[in-house]
Amino acid sequence: MTALLELRGVHTHIGAYHILHGVDLVVPEGQVTMLLGRNGAGKTTTLRTIMGLWGASQGTIAFRGQAIANRPTPEIAASGIAYVPESMGIFSDLTVKENIVLAARSTRHEGELDRARLQWIFGLFPALQKFWLYPAGKLSGGQKQMLAVARAICEPRALILVDEPSKGLAPSIIQNLIGALRELKQQKTTILLVEQNFLMARALGDTVAVMDDGRVVHSGAMAELAEDEGLQQRLLGLSLGAHQ
Repeated sequence: MTALLELRGVHTHIGAYHILHGVDLVVPEGQVTMLLGRNGAGKTTTLRTIMGLWGASQGTIAFRGQAIANRPTPEIAASGIAYVPESMGIFSDLTVKENIVLAARSTRHEGELDRARLQWIFGLFPALQKFWLYPAGKLSGGQKQMLAVARAICEPRALILVDEPSKGLAPSIIQNLIGALRELKQQKTTILLVEQNFLMARALGDTVAVMDDGRVVHSGAMAELAEDEGLQQRLLGLSLGAHQ
């Protein structure tokens, strides 16, 4: 496996708080890597540190073999990394169309969007086509999450970081997201996914890294973790079987 993204000994401080304590993480190219752990383990901080939103105080972050730690966030994004935060990051006062156009770095208006890719996105998320001219703030929670993912994939990206996309969504919408992320994987997009829904983790994950107290304490195949209830209890304090 070729590592598209690699973190070695990454520490992050936020003010007086030491959040990441030497994170080692490898994200193989073309796969879905699940980043799991209890609340407060450091998962979101890891994603934000990769994107340069919070600076790494120590350690290295390499994307395609190039150091990106502490580079400006726009520069990191331009290198081929997209980020879907837990807050979704959409612009509520703008229409769905305007949100997509704004996210596409190479376009200034709708006419410059890749029409084939836009139709592919509409195939994944039909509601976005239906509400194309609606203010994004009027969408349902599930539709807002669809828009957040669509913004990240409106142009080809090598790596997508996604933070808890299923949170608060109905099961039917979660299945829709699973299908969309599978299609992205088939297109050779690499995904690093933070998720608390273990059905989604099992369905999508190729590899898994489990965090605790600001460190990666386990890494391996997602299938192996899904089959080992003792390991699940030890690392996560619960059984995946209870979340089917």
